[in-house]
Amino acid sequence: MLLIKNIGVLQTPAGSFAHRGPQQGQNLKLCNAAVLVEDGKIRSITADGQLPEGAGRAETVLDAACRLATPGLIDCHTHMVFGGYRQGEIPLKLQGAGYLDILRAGGGILDTVGKTRAAAEDELFEKSMGFLDEMLALGITSVESKSGYGLDQENELKQLQVNRRLQEAHKMDVVSTFLGAHAIPPEYAGRADAYIDMLCASVLPIVAEEKLAGFCDVFCETGVFDVPQSRKMLQAAQKLGLRARIHADEIDEIGGAALAGELCAVSAEHLIATGDRGMSAMAEAGVIADLLPGTSFYLGKTYAPAREMIARGIPVAIASDFNPGSCPSLNLQLAMCMGYLKYRMTPEEVLTAVTVNAACSLGLEARVGTLEEGKQADIVLWNAPDMEMLVYRFGSNLAETVIKNGEVVKA
Repeated sequence: MLLIKNIGVLQTPAGSFAHRGPQQGQNLKLCNAAVLVEDGKIRSITADGQLPEGAGRAETVLDAACRLATPGLIDCHTHMVFGGYRQGEIPLKLQGAGYLDILRAGGGILDTVGKTRAAAEDELFEKSMGFLDEMLALGITSVESKSGYGLDQENELKQLQVNRRLQEAHKMDVVSTFLGAHAIPPEYAGRADAYIDMLCASVLPIVAEEKLAGFCDVFCETGVFDVPQSRKMLQAAQKLGLRARIHADEIDEIGGAALAGELCAVSAEHLIATGDRGMSAMAEAGVIADLLPGTSFYLGKTYAPAREMIARGIPVAIASDFNPGSCPSLNLQLAMCMGYLKYRMTPEEVLTAVTVNAACSLGLEARVGTLEEGKQADIVLWNAPDMEMLVYRFGSNLAETVIKNGEVVKA
């Protein structure tokens, strides 16, 4: 058993459901708390200086020294399995080239596709293991990893195999998403419908049969896949048992968020340009908004309307969008600060966004996302007295101690 005592403030959302509206800002706060962990799960939590029953039998005792304790962070949107990097695009961006301009010129996603196709599976695995180590040190204990840089059967499956190996080899929980419809590959230029047909007929059945992913995503955007193509892709995935996610309204509002509501997708992601129709559909269907402030920052774009989404009763999650092109940062702490300053979310709303709502986005809510009896002991002790300090500081790693499945993995 592990006993964590002298916690200054233990702060957590409560319940295994997506928090929306006023619930988004409701956190339980326990002062002078203690947590008893047994067999990787939280056995009991006490407050006001009381120790849990059985604390005297703990083999390991960790003194939190009055630090803040929260659930482990959950990054519910990344593209972390990729070949190469794209630092050479920065001069083009500084000269005014936009995301779609670079993509149409053969750069962007397509540049990474070439490098990912050329990389061996072991190379991608080792590179991604390094990313997971870095994330864990930042207090991130669960993460989503999308494919989407293969854009053919062989290399999409290669990325998903890497995801499976990461889940098996690393201490973190890794949730795999199939994003074969991330861009139109060069060999299908001008034939987006044919590419979607190929994915539905040839790749999706293998992904489902071999259980290489629990989710299917599609990039519904101007110059990529339109609403009918996205609908076809996601409906085919749903019929095979994969849950739907959708990149929607990142650049233009072409109906992606509304489609998420129509299909009862688990999440819609980006949502920078989402308007009334999309938000109404998402609120009615209970779609989680996975917002990505680091991408807005890096691309110099506006920020998603998080405050309006919360007011409309849409559950909001915050993620990094770590990828080599539009957000080469995996620092979810930085994204939390942006949620505070740019989305104007309260510290409590931000914590909910990177814990329980992110867990619900990944289907992990029964195990992680809150600090409650019976949940997995994924806990972070912060070099901060409260959440206000955690979202106030930026650029420094404030994760002092990270506990995953009841094991101290950073101290």
